[in-house]
Amino acid sequence: MSKYYLYPLLIFGIFLSSCGKKEYEAKPILKDITETVFASGFLEANNTYNLVAQNEGHIVKINFDEGSMVRKGQTLAVLNNKESQINTETANELFLIAEKNNKFNAPLFAQATANIEISKQRMEQDAVQLDRYKRLWENNSISKIEYENTVLNFKSSQTNYTNALENYKKLKSDAEQQVINNRNSKQINAIIQGKNTIQALVNGKVLEMKKELGDFVKKGDIIAVIGDPEFIYAKLNIDESSINKIKLHQEVQVQLNTNKDKTYKAKVFDISPSFDETSQSFVCKARFTDTLDFDIVKTPLQANIVVGTTKNALLIPRNFIDFGSQVSIKGKKGKIKVLTKFVSNQYVQVLSGIQINDILLSDQPILATTSSSQNESDLLKAP
Repeated sequence: MSKYYLYPLLIFGIFLSSCGKKEYEAKPILKDITETVFASGFLEANNTYNLVAQNEGHIVKINFDEGSMVRKGQTLAVLNNKESQINTETANELFLIAEKNNKFNAPLFAQATANIEISKQRMEQDAVQLDRYKRLWENNSISKIEYENTVLNFKSSQTNYTNALENYKKLKSDAEQQVINNRNSKQINAIIQGKNTIQALVNGKVLEMKKELGDFVKKGDIIAVIGDPEFIYAKLNIDESSINKIKLHQEVQVQLNTNKDKTYKAKVFDISPSFDETSQSFVCKARFTDTLDFDIVKTPLQANIVVGTTKNALLIPRNFIDFGSQVSIKGKKGKIKVLTKFVSNQYVQVLSGIQINDILLSDQPILATTSSSQNESDLLKAP
């Protein structure tokens, strides 16, 4: 919501008596006003993140307290997950077995090597027999069928030798693949097992503890909230109708709900590029330029972002204009239509229709003016 601050002004008024009826007068004045966008929000620590459980299990160790400082990589909590522990042990054992089975003297390789040697010897014997029978057949010492049977025996032994070699290669490939698979399984389970140990991602302060020792957590449960205590900023929710007015480095006036009598100055340093579904608003961040003497995160606050100023705005008392945006001017008959822009409980900014020297008339007295310090925070907003 856009608002305007009205800087110190004084509108004077008098009243006259005409036929027993009081008539009040007021003159317009020129003053600078400042346009602001209202935003609600809360204090937030920079680099705030949720420390979440990556496994499920009971928390068996907690190495931090709420408010304590933690270092990147520091072990903050340990989970007891029997299932992942058993899976890790099983994966390690299977990997050792796979490595053993991949050695040259493994039983399967020894048997395959023996088969190769036997097949080779049988093939060599059949080759000698074939050469002898070939000479005998050429000398017509044996029948053709005897020679052909010898050829078939040699080819069969030759095929058996080739098959024995291929079988050895397959056993070797399977064993190596088994080693790779079990090594991957071992590494994956080691990672899963490692997730039972929860470590800090960056240096920071434990802003909030969500879980206690002995609690059972599921994957994704928040154990603690951690952030940078040296950089506390205002996280502001901006209405969609006003976000286009927000720019980097704009001045922000912040009031914490814990002490609404004090205002802190800040500047916009970040504008979120996306709409926040949770708060149903756009989000920007403001860094304090004043010293913040209350830095508890999540403290609710209200802020006004200065988005522009209007020099020499023409202002009149609000109760000197009717609902039809008409005013009565001394010395003129009938009411005059005026064009207005911003209004507050007491004042209206007029863009056209009257002059600075006009005297306005009303049957109502001027609303009681406040002190100068209060006028400085008098808000003008779009009607």
